[in-house]
Amino acid sequence: MNTSDRFLEDAPWISDQGDGTYLNPILHADYSDPDVIRVGEDFYMTASSFGHIPGLPILHSRDLVNWRLINHAIPRMDLDGYDKPQHGNGVWAPSLRYHGGKYWIFYGDPDVGIMMTTADHPAGPWAPLHLVKEGRGLIDTCPFWDEDGQAYLIHAYANSRAGIKHKLRLCRMSPDGRHLLDESQLVYDGTENHPTLEGPKLYKRNGYYYIFAPAGGVATGWQTVFRSRDIWGPYEDKIVLHQGETEINGPHQGGLVELESGESWFVHFQDKGAFGRVVHLQPVHWVDDWPLMGVRREGHEIGEPVVHYRKPNVGRAYPVEVPASSDEFDGAVLGLQWQWQANPERAWYSLEARASWLRLFAVPQGEGRSGLYDAPNLLLQKMVAPSSRITIAIDPSGLTKGDTAGLLVFGYRYCYLGLRCTEEGLLVLFLGSGNEQGEEELWSTQLKAEAPLCLRVEIREDASCVYSYSFDETEFHSVITSEPWIASEGKWVGAKAGIFCLGSGGGFADVDWFRVSQIVSP
Repeated sequence: MNTSDRFLEDAPWISDQGDGTYLNPILHADYSDPDVIRVGEDFYMTASSFGHIPGLPILHSRDLVNWRLINHAIPRMDLDGYDKPQHGNGVWAPSLRYHGGKYWIFYGDPDVGIMMTTADHPAGPWAPLHLVKEGRGLIDTCPFWDEDGQAYLIHAYANSRAGIKHKLRLCRMSPDGRHLLDESQLVYDGTENHPTLEGPKLYKRNGYYYIFAPAGGVATGWQTVFRSRDIWGPYEDKIVLHQGETEINGPHQGGLVELESGESWFVHFQDKGAFGRVVHLQPVHWVDDWPLMGVRREGHEIGEPVVHYRKPNVGRAYPVEVPASSDEFDGAVLGLQWQWQANPERAWYSLEARASWLRLFAVPQGEGRSGLYDAPNLLLQKMVAPSSRITIAIDPSGLTKGDTAGLLVFGYRYCYLGLRCTEEGLLVLFLGSGNEQGEEELWSTQLKAEAPLCLRVEIREDASCVYSYSFDETEFHSVITSEPWIASEGKWVGAKAGIFCLGSGGGFADVDWFRVSQIVSP
């Protein structure tokens, strides 16, 4: 039994209701800009990973509701600068496709250009990244292979790099996906009717070419569909999904998938601030060759997102599943849920130094670094629920003078319950908070021993974080501060939780386990 199965009953968010229905979001985790495909009876999804490593997550499902994280297409970023954090840079809005017996991912790096990788199977290995087109601000790329063998690529722009926004452009592409064959042509300008037009996905159905694209802004926008009998247009437009009277803001970009049963479904994200861009699933009904997403209220023309709905018809019921979050560190490699802030070094950690423990070495900060904001060796994972409890068992006896280790919630602002070995060799438990500008200490107490202890944070629905600690895994002592600390999103991402160890380089901290569960009232 793997970790995700072992802790399923304690999982703080499960979409599958066990009665043939599901709750949105299907993934209450920061899988931003999701794209999804079906190959036979299998569904695969990827999402933006920005500067976090490994990047380009690959998830698998058999029913579009229950998902497992199976791989990352980028184990290490072989571009300059990834020895340090690249907040908000890197992998933006990928597209996942299956064509010619291979799996393809295209994405735009706003500072580099259009990138591509392929694999024979989503579980990998994936080929090294290939630069299809160099250029700043080329983002939200999507390839398309037509029935006549011609290949195309559509993209949007990052205004911050290119000085262009609201516009979608299309160009011819070599069938092998490695080159663009001409300069792109404008296929739609959303300046007047669909401002902040971005995230295009290109499809063909019943003789129409369709562009699915969100507009109006991440937290306030809507889904637009454009269609034409000619791939170059002109395209007519229709808003097919908006927030309406629901609490699901956005709703933002995603991907269309059609089932063997004939059903159509749309996967998209909703921006929930500190909790990230969580993933929703909407039914799609076709009316006069226009897709209607979600449900339409009487007297309304535009669909609204569903909250509770029947599961897709995939022919049978599949077991309940969620991506792993808890980790007992009893394997030979780190769980797939973990990401570093930069390309990892083997000197940062070990799973062999102590059986069934993760050893984090006290990595020196380096010149010019203060606090944790730009530390590359933070080991973090996504939030997985609107509220959750995270507990770790940590042995600080390996820390040396000046070393710090602890449990962290990280975003633009961060807060951690840490253990520090002072210059006098004393062990101090403290609550630290900081941002890009620096850190402050909010609370501290001196410990009498260096024995293993548990550190805990409970993250509430208002994003407030309550820290506590225990010496026996049973009785927890709250860390009391004058005001609750509120988690913050990061650059284009939700807050993350995880562990770290910093210092002079001579010490270490051992972590026995990292467990994510529901908050249980006393």
